[in-house]
Amino acid sequence: MFEQIFENVRQKSPLIHNITNYVTVNDCANMLLACGGSPIMADDLEDAVEITAICGGLNINIGTLNQRTVPVMFAAGKRANELGHPVVLDPVGAGASRLRTDTALGLLEKVRFSVIRGNISEMKTLALGSGTTKGVDADGADRVTEDNLEEVIWFAENFAKKIGTVITITGAIDIVTDGERAFCIRNGRPEMSSITGTGCQLSALTAAFVTANPERVLEAAAAAVCAMGLCGEIAYRRMTDLDGNSSYRNYIIDAMYRLTPAELEKGANYEVR
Repeated sequence: MFEQIFENVRQKSPLIHNITNYVTVNDCANMLLACGGSPIMADDLEDAVEITAICGGLNINIGTLNQRTVPVMFAAGKRANELGHPVVLDPVGAGASRLRTDTALGLLEKVRFSVIRGNISEMKTLALGSGTTKGVDADGADRVTEDNLEEVIWFAENFAKKIGTVITITGAIDIVTDGERAFCIRNGRPEMSSITGTGCQLSALTAAFVTANPERVLEAAAAAVCAMGLCGEIAYRRMTDLDGNSSYRNYIIDAMYRLTPAELEKGANYEVR
């Protein structure tokens, strides 16, 4: 299943407009290139709507909001919806500040999203209207474990049904659901959390996978999560005693560049509930 989805990304090379944060913008661009997609970034109001129109998909990341870029996100999202393009939301740090929370909730109200990807604390903030995070990371009390997995799946499925969107919750165990089916994914390495931006890269990756497979949004989002986690595993095996998190970041991008659709199909570690 995932083999054909990834093959479509490689063949179609979807052009993805990213309104993303300046901490990870370069890594997001390189991850898109590595998977076979094509990135473009535009966050000025006079530029962004026009750029959205020529792209296949839109990735909105609220990691470094400011008063100039917030209106751009709404305008680009509206244009993407008008054109029927897939839109992905990464609500980075929702719950950490009023601006982030209000912006994320406003986007949910005004823009139709194909996929929302975030950690469990960010998702609880969107579902409940308020919440807490540890900066841009999940609150320790919210961690997804085998003990609370069923509870988190139930939460994710109900949230997905409520807003009509595929929900991707990433953590030690990743959950991707459309409200009817839930992929529980166990690819990845804990060391991936030592790198700034693996989540941002995954959101950009998700936009590419969904844009190349618009009729299979749930499966495409799950395939993106498996691919990112699998690349984390492959990259970790390449590490030496002299390597640190900077090398690990580069190795993950390298692994995505070299990953084949057949290797993704074989290495994807998931179950469907």
